[in-house]
Amino acid sequence: MRPRAHLRRGGVAAPLALALAVATAGAGTWLAVRADAAAPVRAGDPVRAPNGMVVSQSAIASEVGARVLEEGGNAIDAAVATGLALAVTHPTAGNIGGGGFMVVRFPDGRVTAYDFRERAPAAAHPDMFLEADGEYSPERHHNSHLAVGVPGTVAGFWMAHAAHGSRSWEDLVDPAVELARDGFPVSEDLADGLDYLLRDARERGYTATVDAYSNAGRPWTAGETIRLPDLARTLARIRDQGRDGFYRGETARMLAAEMERGGGWITEADLADYEAVEREPVV
Repeated sequence: MRPRAHLRRGGVAAPLALALAVATAGAGTWLAVRADAAAPVRAGDPVRAPNGMVVSQSAIASEVGARVLEEGGNAIDAAVATGLALAVTHPTAGNIGGGGFMVVRFPDGRVTAYDFRERAPAAAHPDMFLEADGEYSPERHHNSHLAVGVPGTVAGFWMAHAAHGSRSWEDLVDPAVELARDGFPVSEDLADGLDYLLRDARERGYTATVDAYSNAGRPWTAGETIRLPDLARTLARIRDQGRDGFYRGETARMLAAEMERGGGWITEADLADYEAVEREPVV
């Protein structure tokens, strides 16, 4: 019987943390268990696997991670591949513009953690979210270019993979490139999420978001195919150039230019200086 991957439904959890849950079990010989995406699992139902499991908010991303395990990759490999696939299939939360944590438990019981949360730009200061009259501005804090931190996801995945990965970086990023370039079917959850995202983006004048994710002006319907060519090109640079494909070069220049255009403070230097951190977890 072909191994299967599991899509967790019925709960609201951080998609990136779910994608990385596979990393907690350690490396070794892996077998994934995949539930049929057409048969959602109720919250609280036990799901068991003899050796390993991939869990994320997206059945397609979970499938990517399960395939890595099937092909002999370890838990770190599967976590990286799943997380990058989520950047395509779960753009409302699983994207490469944010950050996260990865906790890893090894077969001998050792535990380590990677901290790749976002970092404030060098120009940040305590009053940056205050209006001219000194009053706190929720809009500046939550919905402006000033609200953006230097992203950490790519750096965190790169660090964890460099330390513990067994498959090539290119092999782990390529499925995400293919999904963005060739397209994938929109789920009901994604259709709902994109509908909200696009309405908000139009109201705020985020034209690049509207251009990238709109469906010729129509709401997305489950089953339609969405393609993200701009994201595919960005992921291809990350695949081919490693972390420098995000934090330096063309991608960094475009990010810094958008920050300057919108009044944000992240610069190319901020991106180049970003470092993920390995920490001793509290367990």
